[in-house]
Amino acid sequence: MKALAPLIDFPAASQSTYLNTASVALMYRGCQQAIDDWNRDLAENGTVNFNEHAEQTIFDELHSSYARLLHATPEDIAVASSATEQLSSLAWAIMPPADSKILTTGIVFPTTIYPFARVARHTGAQIDFIPGDNGYTDPQKLLDAIDDQTSVVCLSHVEFGSGQQYDLRQFADVCHAQGALLIVDATQSAGAIPIDAPASGADIIIAAGYKWLCGPFGASVMYVAPHLQTSLDPGLIGFRSNKDIWKLDVEYQDYPDSAHRFEFSTMAYGCAVGLAKSVGYLANLGIEKIQTHNLMLADRLLEGLDALGAQIVSPRNTTERTSIISAKLPDTPSQEVVSYLGKANIVISPRRDFFRFSPHLYNSSDDIDTALAELNKLS
Repeated sequence: MKALAPLIDFPAASQSTYLNTASVALMYRGCQQAIDDWNRDLAENGTVNFNEHAEQTIFDELHSSYARLLHATPEDIAVASSATEQLSSLAWAIMPPADSKILTTGIVFPTTIYPFARVARHTGAQIDFIPGDNGYTDPQKLLDAIDDQTSVVCLSHVEFGSGQQYDLRQFADVCHAQGALLIVDATQSAGAIPIDAPASGADIIIAAGYKWLCGPFGASVMYVAPHLQTSLDPGLIGFRSNKDIWKLDVEYQDYPDSAHRFEFSTMAYGCAVGLAKSVGYLANLGIEKIQTHNLMLADRLLEGLDALGAQIVSPRNTTERTSIISAKLPDTPSQEVVSYLGKANIVISPRRDFFRFSPHLYNSSDDIDTALAELNKLS
């Protein structure tokens, strides 16, 4: 099976057997070119081209392309420098009260919950972690823990360690029945798994751009459900927080009646310009097509790992599986596995006490076979 993306679009794919998208993706060439062009123009021309109108509209393309990816509208999308930044602003905006609890899993990526933990220390809200076992959390245990004291459920759509995927619609329905908000970190799913944001029922969906979206560090995107767009007071505000960003009056503060109220300041704008190109590329290719390709690679990988006697950490059922495959070898420490493959120019990641593969659209079946052949030598 060939790579889904042409090599010309991901030239770095020819430099190694790169199976590490869940850590950092190979960047789409059009994204890199757009960032380089923007930075060069700014360096050579300053505000001759990047004038007030250009700065005011700098996020328009990313608003539109990411909205298309999520079946949303441009008004539903906010842009920032990082998912952590957006989660922090959001946590202070929601500010769960002292008599409420915030639910998450015990295996979630720490940054997903850290901003809410910080706010909870201020308000006195309680954080409950539903424990995981060997990189897996039973979804029913988490669902059963949602009650009328729950203010927020903060969930990774896909767990970074094992690739376990949660049913967002199921969680949203239970959350809303109890009066809770569903906050989703989609950094490990956006760009690889189809997401219909309105249909999912999620209140907030945040994603960093440098993983499955094949974009740069320095840009992230957040979907805000329409019912929250006029009620939340962002935790981070600045001159861009206003409807008229150039009024520049200290007594003027008038948020947009959209997700754009979470866009507060200057940033490395070229990163947003580049991410818009990556997102548009993925949308044109089709996320469903990407998901099918990635899962076929994961199937081939699982078959080979089984033949080697590896212990598979990732779920295999169709509703929870993704193309993130984590495993252990019986007698070899996982860090040793990662180092050994690295010497053969095969790039994967160690996570906890297992090793993690994460193929994407620029990978082929030859990449999988190369990795398995090297693992066979080690075992």
